Amino acid sequence: MSGTPSRAVDVLRFSVGTLTAIPVRPPSSVEREVTRPAMVLAPLAVLPLGALVTAILWAGRELELAPVAVAATAVAALALASRAFHLDGLADTADGLTCSYDAERSLQVMLRGDAGPAGASALVLVLGIQIGALTSIQHSAWGPLLAGTLVCVSRGAAVVMSLRGVKPARQSGLASSYVDSMSPWTAAASWLLLTGLVAGVFVLDDQPWWRALVCSAVALVAIGWLIRRATRRLGGVAGDVYGASIEVSLAVMLLAAS
Repeated sequence: MSGTPSRAVDVLRFSVGTLTAIPVRPPSSVEREVTRPAMVLAPLAVLPLGALVTAILWAGRELELAPVAVAATAVAALALASRAFHLDGLADTADGLTCSYDAERSLQVMLRGDAGPAGASALVLVLGIQIGALTSIQHSAWGPLLAGTLVCVSRGAAVVMSLRGVKPARQSGLASSYVDSMSPWTAAASWLLLTGLVAGVFVLDDQPWWRALVCSAVALVAIGWLIRRATRRLGGVAGDVYGASIEVSLAVMLLAAS
Protein backbone atom coordinates (compact mmCIF):
# COMPACT_ATOMS: atom_id res chain seq x y z
CA MET A 1 0.00 0.00 0.00
CA SER A 2 2.85 2.38 0.80
CA GLY A 3 4.17 2.10 -2.74
CA THR A 4 0.97 3.48 -4.30
CA PRO A 5 1.35 7.11 -3.14
CA SER A 6 5.04 7.00 -4.03
CA ARG A 7 4.27 5.76 -7.54
CA ALA A 8 1.58 8.43 -7.98
CA VAL A 9 4.13 11.09 -7.04
CA ASP A 10 6.60 9.61 -9.53
CA VAL A 11 3.95 9.70 -12.27
CA LEU A 12 3.24 13.37 -11.59
CA ARG A 13 6.94 14.24 -11.41
CA PHE A 14 7.67 12.50 -14.70
CA SER A 15 4.77 14.17 -16.49
CA VAL A 16 5.47 17.67 -15.20
CA GLY A 17 9.25 17.34 -15.52
CA THR A 18 9.09 16.03 -19.08
CA LEU A 19 6.49 18.42 -20.45
CA THR A 20 7.21 21.69 -18.64
CA ALA A 21 10.06 23.79 -17.29
CA ILE A 22 8.53 23.69 -13.80
CA PRO A 23 11.28 22.48 -11.45
CA VAL A 24 10.40 19.14 -9.88
CA ARG A 25 12.48 16.34 -8.41
CA PRO A 26 13.15 13.49 -10.84
CA PRO A 27 11.04 10.35 -10.35
CA SER A 28 12.65 7.45 -8.54
CA SER A 29 11.75 5.16 -11.45
CA VAL A 30 11.05 5.45 -15.18
CA GLU A 31 9.45 2.04 -15.55
CA ARG A 32 6.31 1.70 -17.67
CA GLU A 33 4.15 1.69 -14.54
CA VAL A 34 5.27 5.31 -14.16
CA THR A 35 5.73 6.57 -17.72
CA ARG A 36 2.50 5.16 -19.19
CA PRO A 37 0.08 6.95 -16.81
CA ALA A 38 2.33 10.03 -17.05
CA MET A 39 1.50 10.23 -20.76
CA VAL A 40 -2.21 10.10 -19.93
CA LEU A 41 -1.74 12.94 -17.44
CA ALA A 42 0.13 15.10 -19.96
CA PRO A 43 -2.78 17.53 -20.60
CA LEU A 44 -3.25 17.97 -16.84
CA ALA A 45 0.48 18.46 -16.23
CA VAL A 46 0.58 21.47 -18.56
CA LEU A 47 -2.37 23.30 -17.02
CA PRO A 48 0.00 26.07 -15.80
CA LEU A 49 1.18 26.51 -19.40
CA GLY A 50 -2.38 26.73 -20.68
CA ALA A 51 -3.19 29.26 -17.96
CA LEU A 52 -0.13 31.28 -18.95
CA VAL A 53 -1.20 31.48 -22.60
CA THR A 54 -4.75 32.39 -21.56
CA ALA A 55 -3.51 35.18 -19.27
CA ILE A 56 -1.22 36.68 -21.90
CA LEU A 57 -3.89 36.71 -24.59
CA TRP A 58 -6.53 38.10 -22.24
CA ALA A 59 -4.24 40.82 -20.84
CA GLY A 60 -3.02 41.83 -24.29
CA ARG A 61 -6.56 42.09 -25.60
CA GLU A 62 -7.79 44.13 -22.61
CA LEU A 63 -4.81 46.47 -22.92
CA GLU A 64 -5.54 46.80 -26.65
CA LEU A 65 -2.04 45.77 -27.66
CA ALA A 66 -1.15 44.70 -31.19
CA PRO A 67 -2.86 41.28 -31.65
CA VAL A 68 0.01 39.74 -33.65
CA ALA A 69 2.57 40.83 -31.05
CA VAL A 70 0.40 39.46 -28.25
CA ALA A 71 0.04 36.13 -30.06
CA ALA A 72 3.80 35.96 -30.64
CA THR A 73 4.41 36.71 -26.97
CA ALA A 74 2.07 33.89 -25.96
CA VAL A 75 3.87 31.43 -28.24
CA ALA A 76 7.26 32.59 -26.95
CA ALA A 77 6.13 32.21 -23.33
CA LEU A 78 4.83 28.71 -24.08
CA ALA A 79 8.18 27.77 -25.61
CA LEU A 80 10.06 29.07 -22.58
CA ALA A 81 7.69 27.33 -20.17
CA SER A 82 8.35 24.00 -21.91
CA ARG A 83 12.10 24.58 -22.41
CA ALA A 84 11.41 24.60 -26.18
CA PHE A 85 11.57 20.82 -25.78
CA HIS A 86 8.84 20.06 -28.30
CA LEU A 87 10.11 22.65 -30.77
CA ASP A 88 13.50 20.97 -30.66
CA GLY A 89 11.76 17.66 -31.40
CA LEU A 90 9.92 19.23 -34.32
CA ALA A 91 13.14 20.54 -35.87
CA ASP A 92 15.02 17.27 -35.32
CA THR A 93 12.15 15.23 -36.75
CA ALA A 94 11.94 17.38 -39.88
CA ASP A 95 15.69 17.07 -40.42
CA GLY A 96 15.67 13.33 -39.76
CA LEU A 97 12.80 12.62 -42.13
CA THR A 98 14.34 14.57 -45.00
CA CYS A 99 18.09 13.93 -44.72
CA SER A 100 18.32 10.32 -45.91
CA TYR A 101 16.42 7.14 -46.72
CA ASP A 102 18.74 5.25 -44.39
CA ALA A 103 17.05 4.90 -40.98
CA GLU A 104 20.28 4.73 -39.00
CA ARG A 105 21.68 7.87 -40.59
CA SER A 106 18.40 9.70 -40.06
CA LEU A 107 18.39 8.80 -36.36
CA GLN A 108 21.97 10.01 -36.02
CA VAL A 109 21.01 13.35 -37.57
CA MET A 110 18.13 13.66 -35.10
CA LEU A 111 20.50 13.05 -32.20
CA ARG A 112 22.85 15.88 -33.23
CA GLY A 113 20.47 18.56 -31.99
CA ASP A 114 21.30 21.27 -34.55
CA ALA A 115 18.62 22.49 -36.95
CA GLY A 116 19.15 22.08 -40.68
CA PRO A 117 17.15 23.70 -43.49
CA ALA A 118 14.19 21.34 -43.06
CA GLY A 119 14.13 21.81 -39.31
CA ALA A 120 14.32 25.60 -39.57
CA SER A 121 11.56 25.62 -42.19
CA ALA A 122 9.34 23.42 -40.02
CA LEU A 123 9.81 25.77 -37.05
CA VAL A 124 8.95 28.85 -39.11
CA LEU A 125 5.86 27.26 -40.65
CA VAL A 126 4.45 25.70 -37.47
CA LEU A 127 5.14 28.73 -35.28
CA GLY A 128 3.73 30.99 -37.99
CA ILE A 129 0.49 29.00 -38.05
CA GLN A 130 0.25 29.11 -34.25
CA ILE A 131 0.82 32.86 -34.09
CA GLY A 132 -1.56 33.59 -36.96
CA ALA A 133 -4.32 31.45 -35.45
CA LEU A 134 -3.89 32.96 -31.98
CA THR A 135 -4.13 36.42 -33.51
CA SER A 136 -7.65 35.54 -34.67
CA ILE A 137 -8.78 33.44 -31.70
CA GLN A 138 -8.02 36.05 -29.03
CA HIS A 139 -10.72 38.40 -30.33
CA SER A 140 -13.71 36.28 -29.30
CA ALA A 141 -15.09 36.61 -25.76
CA TRP A 142 -13.65 33.33 -24.49
CA GLY A 143 -10.95 33.02 -27.14
CA PRO A 144 -8.03 33.23 -24.68
CA LEU A 145 -9.53 30.36 -22.66
CA LEU A 146 -10.05 28.33 -25.82
CA ALA A 147 -6.41 28.86 -26.77
CA GLY A 148 -5.20 27.80 -23.32
CA THR A 149 -7.43 24.74 -23.45
CA LEU A 150 -6.03 23.70 -26.82
CA VAL A 151 -2.50 24.03 -25.43
CA CYS A 152 -3.39 21.42 -22.82
CA VAL A 153 -5.37 19.21 -25.20
CA SER A 154 -2.52 19.15 -27.76
CA ARG A 155 -0.44 17.25 -25.19
CA GLY A 156 -2.93 14.41 -25.59
CA ALA A 157 -0.95 13.59 -28.72
CA ALA A 158 1.42 11.71 -26.41
CA VAL A 159 -1.29 9.15 -25.66
CA VAL A 160 -1.96 8.47 -29.34
CA MET A 161 1.75 8.22 -30.10
CA SER A 162 2.09 5.63 -27.32
CA LEU A 163 -0.54 3.28 -28.74
CA ARG A 164 0.24 -0.42 -28.78
CA GLY A 165 1.50 -1.39 -32.21
CA VAL A 166 3.45 1.85 -32.69
CA LYS A 167 7.06 0.67 -32.52
CA PRO A 168 10.00 2.59 -31.06
CA ALA A 169 12.71 3.72 -33.47
CA ARG A 170 15.33 2.94 -30.84
CA GLN A 171 15.41 0.23 -28.19
CA SER A 172 17.20 2.56 -25.79
CA GLY A 173 16.44 6.05 -24.56
CA LEU A 174 13.61 7.50 -22.50
CA ALA A 175 10.95 7.20 -25.20
CA SER A 176 11.35 3.41 -25.30
CA SER A 177 9.81 3.30 -21.82
CA TYR A 178 6.40 4.48 -23.04
CA VAL A 179 6.24 3.79 -26.78
CA ASP A 180 3.97 0.83 -27.66
CA SER A 181 2.41 0.85 -24.17
CA MET A 182 -1.06 2.41 -24.39
CA SER A 183 -4.22 0.38 -24.84
CA PRO A 184 -6.61 1.59 -27.57
CA TRP A 185 -9.39 1.93 -24.99
CA THR A 186 -7.31 4.23 -22.81
CA ALA A 187 -6.30 6.35 -25.79
CA ALA A 188 -9.88 6.56 -27.08
CA ALA A 189 -11.31 7.47 -23.66
CA SER A 190 -8.62 10.11 -23.13
CA TRP A 191 -9.15 11.68 -26.54
CA LEU A 192 -12.95 11.70 -26.20
CA LEU A 193 -12.67 13.40 -22.82
CA LEU A 194 -10.35 16.05 -24.24
CA THR A 195 -12.65 16.59 -27.24
CA GLY A 196 -15.61 17.04 -24.88
CA LEU A 197 -13.64 19.64 -22.92
CA VAL A 198 -12.94 21.62 -26.08
CA ALA A 199 -16.60 21.35 -27.10
CA GLY A 200 -17.61 22.84 -23.76
CA VAL A 201 -15.35 25.86 -24.30
CA PHE A 202 -16.72 26.36 -27.81
CA VAL A 203 -20.26 26.40 -26.40
CA LEU A 204 -19.16 28.85 -23.70
CA ASP A 205 -17.83 31.06 -26.50
CA ASP A 206 -21.20 30.88 -28.35
CA GLN A 207 -19.76 28.75 -31.12
CA PRO A 208 -21.01 25.38 -32.46
CA TRP A 209 -19.90 22.44 -30.31
CA TRP A 210 -19.05 20.39 -33.38
CA ARG A 211 -16.06 22.59 -34.08
CA ALA A 212 -14.36 20.57 -31.36
CA LEU A 213 -14.78 17.48 -33.53
CA VAL A 214 -13.05 19.28 -36.39
CA CYS A 215 -10.15 20.26 -34.11
CA SER A 216 -9.88 16.70 -32.85
CA ALA A 217 -10.06 15.19 -36.33
CA VAL A 218 -7.34 17.36 -37.87
CA ALA A 219 -5.05 16.67 -34.92
CA LEU A 220 -5.55 12.92 -35.21
CA VAL A 221 -4.86 13.05 -38.95
CA ALA A 222 -1.63 14.97 -38.32
CA ILE A 223 -0.52 12.55 -35.59
CA GLY A 224 -1.40 9.55 -37.75
CA TRP A 225 0.61 10.95 -40.64
CA LEU A 226 3.63 11.51 -38.40
CA ILE A 227 3.42 7.96 -37.03
CA ARG A 228 3.16 6.50 -40.53
CA ARG A 229 5.98 8.62 -41.89
CA ALA A 230 8.30 7.95 -38.94
CA THR A 231 7.59 4.22 -39.05
CA ARG A 232 8.37 4.00 -42.76
CA ARG A 233 11.53 6.13 -42.60
CA LEU A 234 12.88 5.45 -39.10
CA GLY A 235 11.40 2.07 -38.25
CA GLY A 236 9.29 3.60 -35.49
CA VAL A 237 8.84 6.73 -33.40
CA ALA A 238 11.41 8.46 -31.20
CA GLY A 239 11.10 11.07 -28.48
CA ASP A 240 11.62 13.83 -31.05
CA VAL A 241 8.59 12.62 -32.98
CA TYR A 242 6.52 13.01 -29.80
CA GLY A 243 7.58 16.64 -29.61
CA ALA A 244 6.78 17.17 -33.28
CA SER A 245 3.32 15.64 -32.84
CA ILE A 246 2.52 18.02 -29.97
CA GLU A 247 3.60 21.15 -31.85
CA VAL A 248 1.89 20.13 -35.09
CA SER A 249 -1.29 19.11 -33.23
CA LEU A 250 -1.42 22.47 -31.50
CA ALA A 251 -0.90 24.31 -34.79
CA VAL A 252 -3.65 22.49 -36.69
CA MET A 253 -6.13 22.66 -33.79
CA LEU A 254 -5.56 26.39 -33.36
CA LEU A 255 -5.98 26.84 -37.11
CA ALA A 256 -9.24 24.86 -37.09
CA ALA A 257 -10.48 26.88 -34.11
CA SER A 258 -9.68 30.20 -35.75
